[in-house]
Amino acid sequence: MTAPQPGIFAAAAPLQLALEFRAPALTATALAAVREALEGDAVIALGADAYRRLGGEAAVADLAAIPGVASTPGDVLVWWQGARRDRQFDAAMAAARALGGSVGLEVAGFVYRDSRDLTGFVDGTANPTGERARAAALVPEGAPGAGGSHVLTQKWRHDLASFLALPVREQERTIGRTKADSVELRGAAMPKDAHVSRTDAVCDGVAQTIYRRSFPYGGIAEHGLYFLAFSCEAARHEFLLRRMFGATEDGIRDRLTAFSRTVTGALWFAPSLEELERLSA
Repeated sequence: MTAPQPGIFAAAAPLQLALEFRAPALTATALAAVREALEGDAVIALGADAYRRLGGEAAVADLAAIPGVASTPGDVLVWWQGARRDRQFDAAMAAARALGGSVGLEVAGFVYRDSRDLTGFVDGTANPTGERARAAALVPEGAPGAGGSHVLTQKWRHDLASFLALPVREQERTIGRTKADSVELRGAAMPKDAHVSRTDAVCDGVAQTIYRRSFPYGGIAEHGLYFLAFSCEAARHEFLLRRMFGATEDGIRDRLTAFSRTVTGALWFAPSLEELERLSA
């Protein structure tokens, strides 16, 4: 069986770092240098063009066709989590040197309280675990890119002042869960435009489950969520984004988008360890 990059499922660490590089002339040698710089501690994913140029096997999509969704494609994504900022800094600088130093986006984040978003709601409550997590996140054996994962990244900028001005009950109706203990609203209590309603969805009888690894970022002036999710197929990301942004037949838009907006968005592919070795050979 193919082995996924272990960082996909690693336990959350207090310090998070995401780097989206532009490297239109990416070579196998440069990718190998990035891997050496990161010492196996980070997840590496590639944009559609870079992955294709290096001889990747899976089909990688982009976000350009989805109305209302920010599309800012890149070439190399690095997600690094750990307990020491100095190690992150050194590894990030080494990776940047290997790729020519063109960083399109750098987001340093953290774990907030008991894994909550800055809105105060627990993030990733419904995340699958164990074998269900692997089934949701990884391309199955026998398919092109087996053991790899389709990755969606989005930088969301929160308007916390507006959101927190809502009564807690309205905040809960916006998210679709209770704030204190993260219990999902049921029946008539769950609005059709709640975030949970729009993202807990089924397509052609298949639950569109993804594996979320998002983290909060920022300070007083700007803050939000770096959305990071892994899926066995790119179509799941696209389907859920269309539901969030009102681009499906029902036309319902996720109410959360009234309080948080995307400023970046990209789809990537995180190859299995075996394919990553081949692409950087």
